[in-house]
Order: sequence, then C-alpha cells, then structure tokens
Amino acid sequence: MSPDGSATVGLPTKADDGDWRRVHPASPFVRGWVALAAVGYFFGRDAFERMLQGRDILDPNLNGRVPWLLAGGGILLLLTVGGFILSWYFTRYQVAEGYVRVNTGFVFKQQRQARLDRVQAIDIVQPLLARIFGLAELKFDVADAGESAVRLAYLPLDQAKQLRATILARAAGVVSGPETQEAVPEAPEYVVLSVPPSRLIGSLLLSEQTVGILLGAVASIAISVYTENSAIFLALIPAVLGIGAAYWSSFNKGYNFTAAISPDGIRLRYGLLDTQAQTLPPGRIQALKVTQPPIWRIFGWYRMQVNVAGYGGAAGNENAARTTLLPVGMKPDVMRMLSLVLPDPGVEDPERVFTSGLEGLAGLDGLAGLGGGAPAGSASAGSTSTDGFVTTPRRARLLAPLGWRRNGFLATRTALLIRSGRWWRTLVLVPHQRTQSMALQQGPLARRFGVADLVFHTTAGPVVPRLYQADVEQAVQLFDQQAARAREARKRQTSEQWLAEVSGQAPPQSLPKAPTQEDPQHG
Repeated sequence: MSPDGSATVGLPTKADDGDWRRVHPASPFVRGWVALAAVGYFFGRDAFERMLQGRDILDPNLNGRVPWLLAGGGILLLLTVGGFILSWYFTRYQVAEGYVRVNTGFVFKQQRQARLDRVQAIDIVQPLLARIFGLAELKFDVADAGESAVRLAYLPLDQAKQLRATILARAAGVVSGPETQEAVPEAPEYVVLSVPPSRLIGSLLLSEQTVGILLGAVASIAISVYTENSAIFLALIPAVLGIGAAYWSSFNKGYNFTAAISPDGIRLRYGLLDTQAQTLPPGRIQALKVTQPPIWRIFGWYRMQVNVAGYGGAAGNENAARTTLLPVGMKPDVMRMLSLVLPDPGVEDPERVFTSGLEGLAGLDGLAGLGGGAPAGSASAGSTSTDGFVTTPRRARLLAPLGWRRNGFLATRTALLIRSGRWWRTLVLVPHQRTQSMALQQGPLARRFGVADLVFHTTAGPVVPRLYQADVEQAVQLFDQQAARAREARKRQTSEQWLAEVSGQAPPQSLPKAPTQEDPQHG
C-alpha cells in the first residue's frame, strides 16, 4: 500500500466475504446509460427519421436483411446489459479494520482501499439521473491521493449518508471493530450561510470573464466594420457556444450554495441538476485565498478558495467547484467562513486584522516605521504599515507602482496572512502547521532594488501562497521564523483522527459565530 493510504491490492480472502456488500443494482445502468443510448441511436435513427417524414418505418430496400439487423441489435443490447449485470455483481465494498475497500472487475480484478484515519474529505454526489432513482455516489479522498480518490457508486441516498457517518465515526475512533452493521447517527449541522441565486447570477455577469467577452465583442465589431466583412461572426459561433457552456457550468455548480458547520467538519451543498454535498474537516484545509475583482468592489463581493489534501491540482469544473469555499459572498460571509477554518486566529481583534488583509493599504504614516526590529532609517528594512502588515519597501515602488503599498504579510500565533493586489485584491491565509516548504526567489531587477519573493509550498490546489517583493532581510527573517513556527505547530498537532478533536464540542446552536453583528445571509 502506498504511503497516502490508497492502493491497489489483491482480492479479499474468503474469511472476509461475509463483510462485503454490493452497490445498488441500478448502478451500472446509471453509469452506462450513454452506452444504451448509443445503441438505441445507432439502430433507431433511420426508423425515427422515416416516421417523422410519414414514410414506412422499415426501408423496403432492406428486404430480407431486417431480421438479421434486429438479431444483431438484440445481441449487442444483450451483451451491453450483460456487461452491466456482471459489473454490478463483481462490485463490492467493505468498511472494516480501519479501511474502506472497493472491489471491482470481473476480467481484470482490482481492489482499492483507503485508511480511515487518512480521510481528508467526503462527498455525496448526485448526478441528475441518479437523483431520479434516489441514488448517490460516495466519494472520499485520502491524503495525497490526487486523482486516485475512492468512489463508491451508486448507493441509495439514505444508505450513502449512513455510510458516510460510519466512515467519519471510524476515522475519529468513535466506532471500532470490524462490524459494518452498527448504525451511526449522522452528526447534526447548523447552517451558517447561503448564496442567493440573484447574487450568483450577478457575480457571473460582472466577472472578469464577462469583461473579456465584452472587449472581444467590441474588437470583433470594429474589425467587421473596418473590413466590411460580416463573415467573422460565423467564425465566432463555436466561441459563443463555449462561453455559454462555461457560464452554465458555473451557474449549475454554484446554484443553491449552502455552508453548514457540524462536529465532523464544514458541509457544503450546491448544484442545480447535479447536486453535491461535501464534508471538509477544517483542520485539513491547507491554505485559503480570498479574492475580490475590481467590479465586485462596488457590491462588496468576495470569493474564497481552498487547498485540501487529497483533492490534487487537476484542472476542471468539478475540481474548481470542490475547492470553492464560497463562490460569492459579502464581508460578513467571509468573516464567518474564516472563523470556521481558523477558530483561533491568534490575534485579539481578528475582524480588524482580516479587514486590513482584505481592504488594507499602507498609509504614509506607516511608511516611516520599520518592521521586524530593523533600526529606524535602515535602507534595507521593509515598511510596516499602521495595521501591522509588513509591506514592500518604498525604494521598490517602481517594480509595483500600484501594489507596493498593499503587498505585505502578517504572522499571527496560528497563521501567516499574505495580502497583495491593488485592483485585484487577494488575501492568502496559511496555518503554520500546513507550511511544507519554502523558497526564496530573486531576479535581476529584484536584486537591484533589494527585494525578493518568498514562496510557500502546501498541497496542490488553486491557492499558491507567495509574498511579493519583500525586503531581502525581512524575507530571510520570515523564512527562518516561519520554519520554526511550522515545526512548533506540527508538534502540537497530536492526532491524525481529526473528528476526535471536535466530537466533544458544544451543540451546533452554541458554535462560535463570526466577529460581526450582521446576519451573513442578508448582507
């Protein structure tokens, strides 16, 4: 078995056969309906077209070949259905002895297994056809598994929820022993925010993508008028279809987005046609990013994304949706989610600190001070703003004329905050124990101005923590200090069983709220 807890191993012994269960009998048909549709289309397209035209369903030119065609189609259909049945019969799963195992294949047999104490996140996925049949796919990721996440498809929805609760309980050590029959109640939850459809639509219409589309449309019209050639619009049809599909995918994935907190982690639900329910243990989130495009500043909207161990860095709409902690939200929503991801921010006034990270800008009075204990007047020291963030030194303002007063960092007792961007605002938060490695980078221009970039490595994902154009001495000092903070934080992290650390918390109604008096659902 690989160190990440996910492996392909031999088949189970006969002594274990009593513990194995099969998925729902309709599972192969839900997964392979495209194959059935292809068979029907291939053999029925001509007959359907003739029926619409008012002609005979069967072509008289076929003569005596009709029975052979029907026999061939029937055999192909039987083979397809037979393959589905064999696929169902040989697909089994087991939760026992600290592992979850999925057995597949009747010609090439394979078993995937994952250690329960390495479970990073658990999703319940319901494609449209599965929702019609009341089925769901259970997908859970283990540390560093990347694209090898274990999938169990399909189970009745109630059974999938029950199995998820069992896996979470065993991951915490609450339930022990090889039995898979004992009922484990699903942990209660408390909804903390939801995204209204109107806000989601507005965020898509006012996104960077829309701005690019409008600029491209203006350029196309100008070229068409200048060249007196309208054929250019025909060439844009594929692009228009692709853009429409991208908008629809974003709307479909973000529709009815709801976040809730429970003892087993942060629960996210979203989707219009294909619904998905995620469970993210907050202690397993490796890094978090809050962004605000320029147009969104008018409405006070923000987007939040995370890196989660086990999700991997693969691109695609599905992975983008899974790493989105908040597709669009107001500042109270951001504060609420930050309080869930980092219950102990490590500062006395977290709202002021996070607000400075989201909106702050080094004031002119702050440029006179010097951070990190450097002596006043030192030419090499970075600038410390009045809000505590150490920013790019004034001498390097030519490298970032707009962003040098905003680019900066602040280390609390529990996390490192990195802010950047004057127009496209970004705040990155990395818990100290999640810092895996670091790298100092300095190009020739940066060397000329005495600054350097510091890159922090976590698990793969949409968040790439990077401190831009810090004073060299400040960057080296931060490099050493952050390495020490990471070591100390990892020493205090005593258990792989993350659910055990929160299973004794107060009821959901008494869970801590964000440091604000505003209602996050009506911000």
